[in-house]
Amino acid sequence: MKYKFCVSGAAETDHCPLHIQQKAEELGKAIAQRDIVLVNGATTGFPLFAAKSAKEAGGFVIGISPAETEKEHKERYHLPLEHLDMIVYTGFGYSGRNLLLTRSADAVIVGCGRMGTLNEFTIAFEDNKPIGVLTDSGGTTDLIKKIIELSRRGKETPVIFESNPATLVEKLLELLENKA
Repeated sequence: MKYKFCVSGAAETDHCPLHIQQKAEELGKAIAQRDIVLVNGATTGFPLFAAKSAKEAGGFVIGISPAETEKEHKERYHLPLEHLDMIVYTGFGYSGRNLLLTRSADAVIVGCGRMGTLNEFTIAFEDNKPIGVLTDSGGTTDLIKKIIELSRRGKETPVIFESNPATLVEKLLELLENKA
């Protein structure tokens, strides 16, 4: 059975460092090269950059949409259809989509983010799911170490901090394989 890695990050990347698209593309490529299914929120920005690169590297990408239908996905949410092999239309809005997104994956990787990325991180954290944090990627991602420290919880939740996308994928894969 193939592993599934959720790629979470900002749909709007103006606040992210200039290199964020390159980092997301490196992440998507590394996931595809390890024959891991990339799962994302069927959105723009960081997750789309990773999906595009994964597809170019021959990977498989599943998008989890907040919309109920393709029409709503395009017209209400203004979300893309490209670079996705399959889209699951949840009809649950963003918060419901986030829960299904993180729970459908074996591990969650967060890159430059905003509130939704932080929400996906906390869901994965509460579920004790392996999490990879792409450091030096900006946004709410830069706050995660402090959030863990202040929450005084999480010793049982594996969180890996790494700035190199390929190394982050390898470390998460190793963690999952050692748990099996």
